[in-house]
Amino acid sequence: MASSVSIMRKKTLGSIKEVEDGKFCNLSVLDRVMEPSSLRIVLYYQFPANTNFAKLKKKFGISISYTLSAFTIVVGRLIANPTPSEGHWHIKCNDDGVRTIEARANCSLEEWLMSVTREKELELIYWDEMPNNPHLWSAFYVQLTEFEEGGFSVGLSCAHLLADAMTATMFLKAWADSHLLRKIQSPPLFHPLPSRKLCSTNTKNHELHFDLINQYKSSIESISNPITASKSEEYSTITFAFSDEMVRKCIFEMSSDSSPFAALAALFWVCISKVKGRKEGLINMCVCLDMRNVLGLGKDFFGNCMVFNKVSGDIEVAEKEAGLANAARAMQSVVGEMEEKERIMDLIEWLKKNTGTHRIFQPINGNDVICAGIT
Repeated sequence: MASSVSIMRKKTLGSIKEVEDGKFCNLSVLDRVMEPSSLRIVLYYQFPANTNFAKLKKKFGISISYTLSAFTIVVGRLIANPTPSEGHWHIKCNDDGVRTIEARANCSLEEWLMSVTREKELELIYWDEMPNNPHLWSAFYVQLTEFEEGGFSVGLSCAHLLADAMTATMFLKAWADSHLLRKIQSPPLFHPLPSRKLCSTNTKNHELHFDLINQYKSSIESISNPITASKSEEYSTITFAFSDEMVRKCIFEMSSDSSPFAALAALFWVCISKVKGRKEGLINMCVCLDMRNVLGLGKDFFGNCMVFNKVSGDIEVAEKEAGLANAARAMQSVVGEMEEKERIMDLIEWLKKNTGTHRIFQPINGNDVICAGIT
Protein backbone atom coordinates (compact mmCIF):
# COMPACT_ATOMS: atom_id res chain seq x y z
CA MET A 1 0.00 0.00 0.00
CA ALA A 2 1.44 3.33 -1.04
CA SER A 3 -0.48 5.35 1.53
CA SER A 4 1.12 6.33 4.81
CA VAL A 5 0.17 7.83 8.16
CA SER A 6 1.91 10.95 9.44
CA ILE A 7 1.91 11.97 13.10
CA MET A 8 1.01 15.64 13.37
CA ARG A 9 0.96 16.23 17.11
CA LYS A 10 1.50 14.54 20.47
CA LYS A 11 0.19 15.77 23.79
CA THR A 12 -0.86 14.59 27.23
CA LEU A 13 -4.40 14.88 28.56
CA GLY A 14 -5.33 14.66 32.23
CA SER A 15 -8.67 14.41 33.96
CA ILE A 16 -10.94 17.36 34.73
CA LYS A 17 -11.11 16.19 38.34
CA GLU A 18 -8.14 16.41 40.72
CA VAL A 19 -6.86 12.99 41.76
CA GLU A 20 -6.62 12.31 45.48
CA ASP A 21 -2.99 12.85 46.55
CA GLY A 22 -1.15 9.72 47.68
CA LYS A 23 -3.67 7.26 46.25
CA PHE A 24 -2.31 3.90 45.06
CA CYS A 25 -3.91 0.89 43.36
CA ASN A 26 -2.40 -2.58 43.61
CA LEU A 27 -2.39 -5.01 40.70
CA SER A 28 -3.82 -8.52 41.03
CA VAL A 29 -2.10 -11.75 40.05
CA LEU A 30 -4.28 -11.90 36.92
CA ASP A 31 -2.93 -8.45 36.04
CA ARG A 32 0.71 -9.35 36.62
CA VAL A 33 0.76 -12.47 34.45
CA MET A 34 -0.30 -10.36 31.45
CA GLU A 35 2.71 -8.04 31.71
CA PRO A 36 4.42 -9.11 28.44
CA SER A 37 1.39 -8.25 26.31
CA SER A 38 -0.41 -5.16 25.11
CA LEU A 39 -3.94 -4.51 23.81
CA ARG A 40 -4.47 -2.61 20.56
CA ILE A 41 -7.89 -1.65 19.24
CA VAL A 42 -8.83 0.47 16.23
CA LEU A 43 -12.30 1.80 15.40
CA TYR A 44 -13.27 3.40 12.08
CA TYR A 45 -15.85 6.14 11.51
CA GLN A 46 -17.12 7.58 8.23
CA PHE A 47 -18.05 11.28 8.18
CA PRO A 48 -18.95 13.72 5.38
CA ALA A 49 -15.97 15.27 3.59
CA ASN A 50 -16.84 18.74 4.90
CA THR A 51 -16.62 17.67 8.57
CA ASN A 52 -14.64 20.15 10.66
CA PHE A 53 -12.08 17.69 12.02
CA ALA A 54 -10.25 20.34 14.07
CA LYS A 55 -13.46 21.12 15.95
CA LEU A 56 -14.15 17.39 16.36
CA LYS A 57 -10.69 16.78 17.85
CA LYS A 58 -11.25 19.56 20.38
CA LYS A 59 -14.52 17.96 21.47
CA PHE A 60 -12.79 14.61 21.73
CA GLY A 61 -10.14 16.11 23.99
CA ILE A 62 -12.78 17.50 26.33
CA SER A 63 -14.71 14.23 26.47
CA ILE A 64 -11.52 12.20 27.09
CA SER A 65 -10.62 14.44 30.03
CA TYR A 66 -14.12 14.04 31.41
CA THR A 67 -13.85 10.24 31.04
CA LEU A 68 -10.44 10.11 32.73
CA SER A 69 -11.92 11.67 35.86
CA ALA A 70 -13.53 8.27 36.52
CA PHE A 71 -10.53 6.17 35.42
CA THR A 72 -7.87 7.10 37.98
CA ILE A 73 -5.65 4.13 37.10
CA VAL A 74 -5.49 5.16 33.45
CA VAL A 75 -3.97 8.56 34.25
CA GLY A 76 -1.55 7.13 36.82
CA ARG A 77 1.94 5.70 36.49
CA LEU A 78 3.52 2.34 37.28
CA ILE A 79 5.99 2.20 40.15
CA ALA A 80 7.69 -0.71 41.91
CA ASN A 81 5.74 -1.89 44.94
CA PRO A 82 7.94 -1.84 48.06
CA THR A 83 5.82 -4.63 49.60
CA PRO A 84 6.60 -7.89 47.72
CA SER A 85 3.56 -9.71 49.09
CA GLU A 86 1.29 -7.22 47.31
CA GLY A 87 2.80 -7.65 43.87
CA HIS A 88 5.55 -6.48 41.56
CA TRP A 89 3.88 -3.24 40.40
CA HIS A 90 1.27 -0.87 41.63
CA ILE A 91 -0.24 2.31 40.24
CA LYS A 92 0.36 5.75 41.65
CA CYS A 93 -2.78 7.69 40.77
CA ASN A 94 -1.09 11.04 40.22
CA ASP A 95 -2.95 12.28 37.12
CA ASP A 96 0.13 12.36 34.91
CA GLY A 97 -2.32 11.85 32.09
CA VAL A 98 -2.76 9.85 28.91
CA ARG A 99 -0.70 10.30 25.75
CA THR A 100 -2.81 11.36 22.76
CA ILE A 101 -1.62 11.42 19.18
CA GLU A 102 -3.12 13.29 16.23
CA ALA A 103 -2.28 11.83 12.81
CA ARG A 104 -3.28 12.06 9.17
CA ALA A 105 -3.51 9.41 6.42
CA ASN A 106 -2.92 10.41 2.81
CA CYS A 107 -5.81 8.33 1.44
CA SER A 108 -9.56 7.98 1.91
CA LEU A 109 -11.01 5.65 4.52
CA GLU A 110 -12.52 3.51 1.75
CA GLU A 111 -9.15 3.13 0.01
CA TRP A 112 -7.51 2.27 3.31
CA LEU A 113 -10.01 -0.47 4.20
CA MET A 114 -9.81 -2.03 0.75
CA SER A 115 -6.11 -2.89 1.07
CA VAL A 116 -5.04 -2.49 4.70
CA THR A 117 -2.68 -5.06 6.23
CA ARG A 118 -1.91 -5.84 9.85
CA GLU A 119 1.37 -3.94 9.66
CA LYS A 120 -0.31 -0.85 8.16
CA GLU A 121 -3.15 -0.91 10.66
CA LEU A 122 -0.65 -0.74 13.51
CA GLU A 123 0.20 2.76 12.23
CA LEU A 124 -3.22 3.82 13.52
CA ILE A 125 -2.50 2.58 17.05
CA TYR A 126 0.44 4.35 18.68
CA TRP A 127 2.36 2.30 21.24
CA ASP A 128 5.58 2.59 23.26
CA GLU A 129 6.91 -0.50 25.02
CA MET A 130 7.45 -0.24 28.75
CA PRO A 131 10.95 1.10 29.53
CA ASN A 132 13.11 -0.25 32.34
CA ASN A 133 12.11 2.74 34.46
CA PRO A 134 8.41 3.37 33.72
CA HIS A 135 7.72 6.19 36.20
CA LEU A 136 7.18 8.64 33.30
CA TRP A 137 5.67 6.08 30.92
CA SER A 138 2.01 6.23 29.93
CA ALA A 139 0.37 2.79 29.90
CA PHE A 140 -2.51 4.10 27.73
CA TYR A 141 -2.39 5.82 24.33
CA VAL A 142 -5.17 7.25 22.17
CA GLN A 143 -4.56 8.07 18.50
CA LEU A 144 -6.95 10.03 16.29
CA THR A 145 -6.23 9.69 12.57
CA GLU A 146 -7.94 11.81 9.93
CA PHE A 147 -8.52 10.36 6.45
CA GLU A 148 -9.01 12.25 3.21
CA GLU A 149 -12.58 12.82 1.96
CA GLY A 150 -14.02 12.43 5.46
CA GLY A 151 -13.69 9.74 8.08
CA PHE A 152 -11.27 9.03 10.90
CA SER A 153 -10.08 6.25 13.16
CA VAL A 154 -9.64 5.94 16.91
CA GLY A 155 -6.75 3.76 18.02
CA LEU A 156 -6.53 2.67 21.66
CA SER A 157 -3.49 0.87 23.03
CA CYS A 158 -2.69 -0.08 26.59
CA ALA A 159 -0.56 -2.38 28.69
CA HIS A 160 -2.33 -5.70 29.27
CA LEU A 161 -0.87 -5.44 32.77
CA LEU A 162 -3.60 -2.92 33.59
CA ALA A 163 -6.59 -3.97 31.51
CA ASP A 164 -8.13 -6.83 29.57
CA ALA A 165 -10.32 -6.59 26.47
CA MET A 166 -13.44 -6.13 28.58
CA THR A 167 -11.88 -3.23 30.49
CA ALA A 168 -10.63 -1.57 27.30
CA THR A 169 -14.13 -1.84 25.83
CA MET A 170 -15.58 -0.37 29.02
CA PHE A 171 -13.23 2.62 28.68
CA LEU A 172 -14.27 3.21 25.06
CA LYS A 173 -17.95 2.95 26.03
CA ALA A 174 -17.45 5.46 28.86
CA TRP A 175 -15.71 7.81 26.44
CA ALA A 176 -18.63 7.54 24.01
CA ASP A 177 -21.06 8.27 26.86
CA SER A 178 -19.02 11.30 27.87
CA HIS A 179 -18.90 12.60 24.31
CA LEU A 180 -22.58 12.12 23.51
CA LEU A 181 -24.34 12.33 26.88
CA ARG A 182 -21.86 14.21 29.13
CA LYS A 183 -22.42 11.38 31.58
CA ILE A 184 -20.70 8.03 32.20
CA GLN A 185 -23.51 5.53 32.59
CA SER A 186 -21.38 2.71 34.06
CA PRO A 187 -18.32 4.07 35.89
CA PRO A 188 -15.57 1.54 36.68
CA LEU A 189 -15.06 -0.09 40.05
CA PHE A 190 -11.55 -0.61 41.43
CA HIS A 191 -11.32 -3.40 43.99
CA PRO A 192 -9.34 -6.63 44.57
CA LEU A 193 -10.27 -10.03 43.21
CA PRO A 194 -12.45 -12.02 45.63
CA SER A 195 -10.79 -14.39 48.10
CA ARG A 196 -11.56 -18.09 48.33
CA LYS A 197 -13.47 -17.43 51.54
CA LEU A 198 -16.00 -15.41 49.55
CA CYS A 199 -16.22 -17.90 46.67
CA SER A 200 -16.25 -21.23 48.45
CA THR A 201 -18.15 -22.78 51.33
CA ASN A 202 -15.76 -25.72 51.72
CA THR A 203 -12.03 -25.04 52.00
CA LYS A 204 -11.10 -28.10 54.07
CA ASN A 205 -9.47 -31.06 52.33
CA HIS A 206 -9.68 -29.20 49.04
CA GLU A 207 -7.81 -30.80 46.12
CA LEU A 208 -6.48 -28.41 43.49
CA HIS A 209 -7.69 -28.57 39.90
CA PHE A 210 -4.52 -28.39 37.81
CA ASP A 211 -5.90 -27.95 34.29
CA LEU A 212 -5.75 -24.13 34.42
CA ILE A 213 -2.74 -24.03 36.72
CA ASN A 214 -0.62 -26.06 34.29
CA GLN A 215 -1.39 -23.64 31.46
CA TYR A 216 -0.09 -20.70 33.50
CA LYS A 217 2.76 -22.66 35.07
CA SER A 218 4.44 -23.27 31.70
CA SER A 219 4.66 -19.51 31.13
CA ILE A 220 5.98 -18.74 34.59
CA GLU A 221 8.71 -21.35 34.18
CA SER A 222 9.99 -19.34 31.21
CA ILE A 223 11.48 -16.92 33.78
CA SER A 224 14.52 -19.20 33.91
CA ASN A 225 15.28 -18.36 30.28
CA PRO A 226 13.96 -14.85 29.52
CA ILE A 227 16.01 -14.44 26.32
CA THR A 228 14.45 -17.49 24.67
CA ALA A 229 10.99 -16.66 26.02
CA SER A 230 11.03 -13.14 24.65
CA LYS A 231 11.57 -14.20 21.03
CA SER A 232 8.63 -13.17 18.86
CA GLU A 233 7.22 -14.90 15.81
CA GLU A 234 5.70 -13.40 12.70
CA TYR A 235 1.94 -13.57 12.37
CA SER A 236 -0.24 -13.73 9.29
CA THR A 237 -3.72 -12.28 8.83
CA ILE A 238 -6.58 -14.13 7.19
CA THR A 239 -10.24 -13.23 6.71
CA PHE A 240 -13.12 -15.71 6.80
CA ALA A 241 -16.59 -14.94 5.44
CA PHE A 242 -19.52 -16.97 6.78
CA SER A 243 -23.08 -16.49 5.57
CA ASP A 244 -25.83 -15.82 8.09
CA GLU A 245 -27.45 -19.12 7.09
CA MET A 246 -24.25 -21.05 7.76
CA VAL A 247 -23.73 -19.48 11.18
CA ARG A 248 -27.32 -20.13 12.26
CA LYS A 249 -27.11 -23.71 11.01
CA CYS A 250 -23.88 -24.28 12.91
CA ILE A 251 -25.35 -22.98 16.19
CA PHE A 252 -28.61 -24.92 15.72
CA GLU A 253 -26.96 -28.25 14.94
CA MET A 254 -24.54 -27.99 17.87
CA SER A 255 -27.00 -26.59 20.42
CA SER A 256 -27.70 -29.95 22.08
CA ASP A 257 -24.05 -30.54 22.99
CA SER A 258 -22.52 -27.07 23.20
CA SER A 259 -23.12 -23.37 23.69
CA PRO A 260 -23.29 -20.90 20.76
CA PHE A 261 -19.80 -19.70 21.69
CA ALA A 262 -18.36 -23.23 21.58
CA ALA A 263 -20.08 -23.91 18.24
CA LEU A 264 -18.74 -20.75 16.58
CA ALA A 265 -15.30 -21.18 18.13
CA ALA A 266 -15.23 -24.73 16.73
CA LEU A 267 -16.15 -23.41 13.27
CA PHE A 268 -13.16 -21.03 13.30
CA TRP A 269 -10.97 -23.72 14.83
CA VAL A 270 -11.68 -26.21 12.04
CA CYS A 271 -11.29 -23.59 9.29
CA ILE A 272 -7.99 -22.24 10.63
CA SER A 273 -6.63 -25.78 10.99
CA LYS A 274 -7.42 -26.45 7.33
CA VAL A 275 -5.67 -23.26 6.26
CA LYS A 276 -2.66 -24.37 8.32
CA GLY A 277 -2.63 -27.63 6.35
CA ARG A 278 -3.63 -30.01 9.13
CA LYS A 279 -4.86 -33.31 7.67
CA GLU A 280 -5.32 -35.12 10.97
CA GLY A 281 -6.62 -33.44 14.09
CA LEU A 282 -6.61 -29.68 14.65
CA ILE A 283 -4.09 -27.07 15.73
CA ASN A 284 -3.99 -26.32 19.46
CA MET A 285 -6.40 -23.54 20.36
CA CYS A 286 -6.31 -21.21 23.35
CA VAL A 287 -9.69 -20.19 24.73
CA CYS A 288 -10.01 -16.99 26.79
CA LEU A 289 -13.13 -16.34 28.88
CA ASP A 290 -14.33 -13.42 30.98
CA MET A 291 -14.66 -14.57 34.61
CA ARG A 292 -16.47 -11.56 36.06
CA ASN A 293 -19.79 -13.40 36.34
CA VAL A 294 -18.16 -16.60 37.61
CA LEU A 295 -16.43 -14.69 40.43
CA GLY A 296 -19.49 -12.58 41.25
CA LEU A 297 -17.94 -9.37 39.92
CA GLY A 298 -19.88 -6.77 37.96
CA LYS A 299 -19.20 -5.79 34.36
CA ASP A 300 -17.75 -2.54 35.73
CA PHE A 301 -14.81 -4.32 37.40
CA PHE A 302 -11.59 -2.66 36.19
CA GLY A 303 -8.61 -4.91 35.54
CA ASN A 304 -7.79 -8.33 34.19
CA CYS A 305 -10.44 -10.96 34.74
CA MET A 306 -10.11 -13.03 31.57
CA VAL A 307 -8.60 -16.48 32.00
CA PHE A 308 -6.81 -18.63 29.41
CA ASN A 309 -6.79 -22.36 28.85
CA LYS A 310 -5.61 -24.64 26.04
CA VAL A 311 -7.92 -26.86 23.99
CA SER A 312 -6.06 -29.82 22.54
CA GLY A 313 -6.40 -30.38 18.81
CA ASP A 314 -5.93 -34.13 19.19
CA ILE A 315 -9.50 -35.03 18.16
CA GLU A 316 -11.10 -36.92 15.27
CA VAL A 317 -12.12 -34.58 12.44
CA ALA A 318 -11.86 -36.84 9.36
CA GLU A 319 -15.53 -36.39 8.43
CA LYS A 320 -16.71 -32.81 7.92
CA GLU A 321 -19.94 -32.80 9.98
CA ALA A 322 -18.65 -35.19 12.66
CA GLY A 323 -15.38 -33.28 12.85
CA LEU A 324 -17.12 -29.98 13.55
CA ALA A 325 -19.31 -31.62 16.19
CA ASN A 326 -16.27 -33.20 17.87
CA ALA A 327 -14.49 -29.85 17.88
CA ALA A 328 -17.53 -28.14 19.44
CA ARG A 329 -17.77 -30.80 22.16
CA ALA A 330 -14.08 -30.49 22.96
CA MET A 331 -14.41 -26.71 23.16
CA GLN A 332 -17.54 -26.93 25.35
CA SER A 333 -15.83 -29.37 27.72
CA VAL A 334 -13.03 -26.88 28.40
CA VAL A 335 -15.44 -23.93 28.60
CA GLY A 336 -17.66 -25.78 31.09
CA GLU A 337 -14.71 -26.54 33.38
CA MET A 338 -13.49 -22.94 33.21
CA GLU A 339 -16.87 -21.67 34.37
CA GLU A 340 -16.51 -23.38 37.76
CA LYS A 341 -15.62 -21.02 40.62
CA GLU A 342 -13.40 -23.49 42.40
CA ARG A 343 -11.16 -23.95 39.36
CA ILE A 344 -10.71 -20.20 38.96
CA MET A 345 -10.03 -19.71 42.66
CA ASP A 346 -7.49 -22.56 42.56
CA LEU A 347 -5.68 -20.70 39.80
CA ILE A 348 -5.77 -17.36 41.64
CA GLU A 349 -4.55 -18.86 44.91
CA TRP A 350 -1.80 -20.82 43.14
CA LEU A 351 -0.62 -17.70 41.32
CA LYS A 352 -0.49 -15.77 44.59
CA LYS A 353 1.82 -18.39 46.07
CA ASN A 354 4.01 -19.02 43.04
CA THR A 355 4.46 -15.81 41.07
CA GLY A 356 5.84 -13.62 43.85
CA THR A 357 7.51 -10.54 42.41
CA HIS A 358 8.86 -12.34 39.34
CA ARG A 359 8.20 -10.86 35.93
CA ILE A 360 6.60 -13.09 33.31
CA PHE A 361 8.50 -13.14 30.02
CA GLN A 362 6.05 -15.00 27.80
CA PRO A 363 2.34 -14.47 27.01
CA ILE A 364 0.08 -16.98 28.74
CA ASN A 365 -1.32 -18.26 25.44
CA GLY A 366 2.15 -18.81 23.95
CA ASN A 367 1.81 -18.74 20.17
CA ASP A 368 -1.57 -20.46 19.98
CA VAL A 369 -4.55 -18.89 18.26
CA ILE A 370 -6.91 -17.33 20.82
CA CYS A 371 -10.68 -17.53 20.71
CA ALA A 372 -12.13 -15.13 23.30
CA GLY A 373 -15.62 -15.10 24.75
CA ILE A 374 -16.93 -11.93 26.39
CA THR A 375 -20.44 -11.99 27.86
